[in-house]
Amino acid sequence: MEANELKESILRGTIQVFNKKGLKFTMDDVARELSISKKTIYTVFTDKGALFLQMVDYIFDSIKDSEQRIMEDDSLPLIEKIRQILSVMPEGYRDIDFRQLYLLKDKYPSIYAKVEKRLETGWENTIELLNRAMDEGLIRRIDIPILKLMLEASIEQFFQRDILIRNGLTYQEALSEVVDILVEGIRI
Repeated sequence: MEANELKESILRGTIQVFNKKGLKFTMDDVARELSISKKTIYTVFTDKGALFLQMVDYIFDSIKDSEQRIMEDDSLPLIEKIRQILSVMPEGYRDIDFRQLYLLKDKYPSIYAKVEKRLETGWENTIELLNRAMDEGLIRRIDIPILKLMLEASIEQFFQRDILIRNGLTYQEALSEVVDILVEGIRI
């Protein structure tokens, strides 16, 4: 197995283990999931923190890939593209229990900071769609940084508190509701 294939396999396996055990997973759990030795994992990742940091990038990069497919899908009406891009979640990650991420802030502050940074960047496609929709008269004129801030703040609240768990909501359900409220609030 090539180094990149091994790395991707470990990241996918880590996501599976995270779904089962949350932040309490161990490198042994990942090794068991993949039927490889823990030593093999350590040839790619120095420790659980490094693995987690790469997992954040892996997930967000996959989200960006899905976002690009939405941008290129000419069959989608503009409003639907906006709705989908604001709530994009690659098919393989729909089952991730993002509700556990509220524990990151205290236990893994550097990883939480990376999640925050990734949430705050990469908005170019969304901004382009929103500007097109305003120019075409499909949505009212809005201050895009305010809409961006509202969505980021909502997502960060999902990660900072156990509100989703207490209310029996999945991350995807909560995100879809926030996006519906935002999109319907700006539609003409």
